[in-house]
Amino acid sequence: MRAVVQRVSRAEVTSEGKPAGKIGPGLCVLLGVETGDTEKDAVYMADKIRKLRIFEDENEKMNLSVTQVAGAVLLVSQFTLLGDARGQNRPGFTKAEAPERADELYLLTAKTLADAGVPVEKGVFRTHMEVSLVNDGPVTILLDSRKQF
Repeated sequence: MRAVVQRVSRAEVTSEGKPAGKIGPGLCVLLGVETGDTEKDAVYMADKIRKLRIFEDENEKMNLSVTQVAGAVLLVSQFTLLGDARGQNRPGFTKAEAPERADELYLLTAKTLADAGVPVEKGVFRTHMEVSLVNDGPVTILLDSRKQF
């Protein structure tokens, strides 16, 4: 799995023109599921997102997690994170997982976060979405469950 994690002061997603999810301070996470990803990848990604210390403490050091600042997560599925444009100008998406399996793992990631006490809002899988956010910092982190060490 790949994720773009952005620290936000607010974020929202609409699906086909209708509101889908909205948060105040927290994390906006764009999540791509790669062919061969498993439940372990989903749990790893949820735990990493939850524990990622990218919020400032009283000394203005990035030392606090989303749970420590009582933030929320806006989780948006985005298969284009698996796009490969090397050697070409039109990206190929052969590394993206099949939609049915990708949705299962996307939902498992959301559930794992929620079960750990993180408020989660979601986009709508396999629809045209628009994401609006205010990136706080800006702080943007890239995660990949296949690059854990």
